Amino acid sequence: MRALPALAAVFALAACGSTAEAGDPDAPSSSPEVVATGIDVPWGLTFPRGGGALVAECDTGRILRITPGGQPEPVYEVPGVAAGGEGGLLGLAATGDWVYAYFTAADDNRIVRFKPASDAPPEVIFDGIAKAGNHNGGRIAFGPDGMLYVGTGDAGDTSHSQNPDSPNGKILRLTPEGDPAPGNPTAGSPVYSLGHRNVQGLAWDGNDRLFATEFGQNDVDEVNRIEPGRNYGWPDVEGEGGTDGGRFTNPLVTWPTSDASPSGLAIAGNTLYAAGLRGERLWTVPIEGDGLGEPRAILEGEFGRLRTVEVAPDGSLWVTTSNTDGRGDVRDGDDRILRLTPR
Repeated sequence: MRALPALAAVFALAACGSTAEAGDPDAPSSSPEVVATGIDVPWGLTFPRGGGALVAECDTGRILRITPGGQPEPVYEVPGVAAGGEGGLLGLAATGDWVYAYFTAADDNRIVRFKPASDAPPEVIFDGIAKAGNHNGGRIAFGPDGMLYVGTGDAGDTSHSQNPDSPNGKILRLTPEGDPAPGNPTAGSPVYSLGHRNVQGLAWDGNDRLFATEFGQNDVDEVNRIEPGRNYGWPDVEGEGGTDGGRFTNPLVTWPTSDASPSGLAIAGNTLYAAGLRGERLWTVPIEGDGLGEPRAILEGEFGRLRTVEVAPDGSLWVTTSNTDGRGDVRDGDDRILRLTPR
């Protein structure tokens, strides 16, 4: 793997307080801008039509509108959120006037859609995803094809991941109405890929290739390139080294679990960004042809646990911290949303 190109070609970290050292061309030139503070366990982040960002508070079920320079404004509360462990109000996605939310309910994980300005109750478009104290997945995103992609976890039962009839331990591909998308590997099935432990990030590059981050168990976390019908090995394989005669697909990048717990994922230009929870850093990975180059960490230890990273419509990179989730060291102002702007 080759070294990451200079960050000057990718993102500068804009605002105040220089952190660069003389003679270090790759060092960020300044600290990120703090867009918002005092958020209660931010998880999902999306940019709806009309400006600003929407952020999901995992434990409260609230959705806040965030605008640079303004105060967080509650705009919606998702009914029926049963927070606990790693469950709660998780991923958000937006298209047109609709906002989509993945959350843990009393009996399952499910996806609803709603219009924040409407008084109509949210519409359940997909349910029956098994819930547990951990491995609930939760990331959702619309792909370049207009379909809704859903990352799920194995809900603590590893048998789900290799069971094609279970929605758990999968990446699902749905229509905006929640039906299995046309062109899926198995007609009438929502399953797009299988053999996952706990998918946490979804992002596409400029060639419409899908990448995903995934939590490992004891050894390594992963970045995978997701292709329809592929099996990514869990629980038979963790990390690289077990293709089983072509049955399983190896990850492109792995980290020790202490360095990553890669949650959110975003791609800007030819660089992939993965937010690290346990690793407390933002990983940057160059996209090189059909593969990925050498990962490099920025923001290491500066803001604690990092949960979500997304590219805003203006090209800036938004990052959420996750120190109030019971697993981090809470700092003044936590949790916060950071903004990194391009040079």
